[in-house]
Amino acid sequence: MAVEQDDWDTHWRHYAGSATTNPAEAYRRDLVLRLLDLGAGRPRVLDVGSGQGDLAAAVHERHPEADVAGIELSEHGVAVAAAKVPAADFVRHDLLSGDPLPDRLHGWATHAVCSEVLEHVDEPERLLAAARECMAPGCRLVVTVPGGPRSAFDRHIGHRRHYDRAALRQVLERAGLRVERVSAAGFPFFNLYRLAVILRGEKLIDDVAAEDGGAAASGPALAVMRGFGVLFRANLGATPWGWQIVAVATVPPATPPSAPG
Repeated sequence: MAVEQDDWDTHWRHYAGSATTNPAEAYRRDLVLRLLDLGAGRPRVLDVGSGQGDLAAAVHERHPEADVAGIELSEHGVAVAAAKVPAADFVRHDLLSGDPLPDRLHGWATHAVCSEVLEHVDEPERLLAAARECMAPGCRLVVTVPGGPRSAFDRHIGHRRHYDRAALRQVLERAGLRVERVSAAGFPFFNLYRLAVILRGEKLIDDVAAEDGGAAASGPALAVMRGFGVLFRANLGATPWGWQIVAVATVPPATPPSAPG
């Protein structure tokens, strides 16, 4: 079944289930939540490209004191996310459209996430600059993007490119963000998982479509997925070789207007 690169309603109708149970997604969520460093108080967390709401659900579960909002292009994704996390505020919006965001979100977020989004767009700096409108000065932003080679499945779901650390830093700086760190994570077992995805080739497209169409995953496939979920706990931290690229940035303070001369 072919899915157009930017048809996100079709994407989430067919891949929401497999994304929720994917051990790589769980690994990424744990990584993001550690780096968000929500701490005490009542943080306001914005998920840029919130998909079907799995990250928002994880934030709400681990930090019930936090207020959570999400911006998502897909109407179907917003509906699934809202059902999953009724306490959160999900907004359907195209950040590349130039249309205004809801007033309630302007300068709202103290913490933000943009996870596995930038590889899908041709103008990542423009998307981040638009999302910045929702972030308060000093907002802590965690960004993840895939590194390493693209698989057939990556191309199928619309990955324009994969990143290295220098390329992600450049995108963040061009979007007007202050970059605190950019690192590569996931070595060796996340890399091994990604290599298995690459080697599966186009057959993975049919595998995932069958699973989300109601077919049960085979016993060996389930065992492999569970095995990777365990192995991911032994991934090293920041290394030069990881195929998961992660950055932490902050929104600089607003520049005060110049005094009249």
